Amino acid sequence: MKIDLTETTSSQINQALVSARRAIGTPAIGMVLTLVIVTDEENAYDALKSAGDASREHPSRIIAVIKRVSRSPRARRDARLDAEVRVGSDAGTGETVVLRLHGELANHAQSVVLPLLLPDAPVVVWWPEDAPADPAKDPLGALAQRRITDTYSAEAPLDELAVRAAAYSPGDTDLAWTRITPWRSMLAAALDQQPATVIGAVVEGESDNPSCELLAMWLADRLGVPVERTLSAGPGLTAVRLETKNGVIVLDRADGSLATLSMQGQPDRAVALKRRETAELLAEELRRLDPDNTYESAVKFGVEKLHAGGEVTAKPVDEKPAEGERKAPAKKAPAKKAAAK
Repeated sequence: MKIDLTETTSSQINQALVSARRAIGTPAIGMVLTLVIVTDEENAYDALKSAGDASREHPSRIIAVIKRVSRSPRARRDARLDAEVRVGSDAGTGETVVLRLHGELANHAQSVVLPLLLPDAPVVVWWPEDAPADPAKDPLGALAQRRITDTYSAEAPLDELAVRAAAYSPGDTDLAWTRITPWRSMLAAALDQQPATVIGAVVEGESDNPSCELLAMWLADRLGVPVERTLSAGPGLTAVRLETKNGVIVLDRADGSLATLSMQGQPDRAVALKRRETAELLAEELRRLDPDNTYESAVKFGVEKLHAGGEVTAKPVDEKPAEGERKAPAKKAPAKKAAAK
């Protein structure tokens, strides 16, 4: 069921939601959170589709905030709110409100969204693209316990990683980080099966892919070893090699779907490691609303060392920094105990 509202208010939108639920015979719906999507007309359809698919696992009230750019000075002064209310099969397992903010109202989106939030429920804000430099200080981001960005959609993804590290606040996360969860899990499991001291690593993937850089920084941070970043034609992340004293552990995915895990003294095995859709990534992030300390440590480690074909290197714990040199972070627990969250 869809209800279109023109030149409306937050109060009228709430009344429309109640009326729509009664009309379809579901006056009470158990929703677990409010998901606010900040996007534009070009990307709204894909973002809403992904959020709707994710809502089948996490029933939620989805609020899409679309800021309409006014062309004339007079139109920019006029404030108007148009809305579309969707419930039932048109809104996944929750309900959806699409807000179009015109004129000066676009600069005060938080005043429109605040009355529409579910009471006593967590709030998550997602920017599919064009995320603010500091999500926690953004007026909409300040309403949320969890803030989701995607550095892969940025014009300069690797530069965006440095921005995310500099502005990190507890609750921030990045879909570029979520994309490597299966890789982190598989590598940690491989080291559990074959305990060995890792002395070096290589991460191979396409250029300007922040997921590859995040995985390289995670390995360097957790293992305290040099990590070399090499380039490939993709798609995405293609291979990780861990040099150990017992041989090489290789996780190779050349086709973006099926990977091969090779370890010394064991037969090669095929593992499913397909590239996931945005809905799957979003659903994973909505499973946890607490700060991701592992992401924080990875994104802040070695960001200034990122460059094509370079290395992300951890300084040994017992090595004293030269005078005037910034002290490197302390060595963390081995990667075999650092299972992906």
